[in-house]
Amino acid sequence: MKNKVLLLFFALGCLAFGVNSFETLEYPDYFPAPVYDLKKNPLSKEKIALGRALFYDPILSKNNTISCASCHSPYNAFAHTDHDLSHGIDDQIGTRNAPALFNLAWQKSFMWDGAINHLDMQALAPISHPLEMNESMAEVVKKLQNHVQYPASFFEAFQDSLVTGEHLLKALSQFQLTLISSASKYDEVKKGQAEFSPQEQNGYVLFQKNCNSCHSEPLFTNHEFANNGLAIDSSLQDYGKGMISKQPADSLLFKIPSLRNLSYTFPYMHDGRFQKLNQVLQHYTTSKNKSPNLAKALEDPMALTVNEKVDLIAFLLTLNDKKFVFDPKHQFPRAFFFPKKTN
Repeated sequence: MKNKVLLLFFALGCLAFGVNSFETLEYPDYFPAPVYDLKKNPLSKEKIALGRALFYDPILSKNNTISCASCHSPYNAFAHTDHDLSHGIDDQIGTRNAPALFNLAWQKSFMWDGAINHLDMQALAPISHPLEMNESMAEVVKKLQNHVQYPASFFEAFQDSLVTGEHLLKALSQFQLTLISSASKYDEVKKGQAEFSPQEQNGYVLFQKNCNSCHSEPLFTNHEFANNGLAIDSSLQDYGKGMISKQPADSLLFKIPSLRNLSYTFPYMHDGRFQKLNQVLQHYTTSKNKSPNLAKALEDPMALTVNEKVDLIAFLLTLNDKKFVFDPKHQFPRAFFFPKKTN
């Protein structure tokens, strides 16, 4: 059964404007409470629609060629699979794999290194990054203000046709907050609507024993950072969180990703070095680089037989959410960009 979160919508403001149709954030009752403060940015149909259009619009980039969806495709659970590292304008190549985007209302930090601590601020990073969109917020606002459709859409969403960076970022957050993945077979089992096969059940037991401390149910991440023993890529020289904090204890710490939708979000790891799940398991069942801050749970390799690896992967595949990946309400908003002509 879905648990609807009743939002506090500032009732007087709603009555005064009488415009926005407010929405609720829906998630299963076994999910924890979201950490995103919805009281400060209440969901509305109009804001979500605006954020969806902005997410798919390359107008956010300097040369109008790269959109958020260029690296975060809905058909890949809002990740990408055609290259290891993200690509930006002028065919420039970034330094990290684009992470999947879902269940963001439960995240308190963003990016592989945790450089951003609020969803409303996250879009600033790719928009301004020279290897990604390479654009300034001032120029984005100017382009949107001169656009034939956006001022009206901003008015519908915020009762103000003046485009601002704050409203742009909040609209993007609104759309991304609706990207909730909670309809996998695992979720059906949790809801009593399905049962694991014997192989999946055995894999579930193995998961709880070996993986759950970092990839905690039901979101399959503890949202923390860890050194998982990967050898550093000599060309990228990426030290993760340590590059932000400048603290030795944070060297090679990267955000622990969710294991949901693994079939759609390869390649894996912050640099996309692994194409297949069996490569990931091979990494965790062999000795790691013995750096001082290696995650305690990984100091000893996982002891898994060949058959147990197969069973564990069988369970991980129950985390795929086909309904989420192919949900039309998350896809390219064709009606916005190609409105029907009226006589």
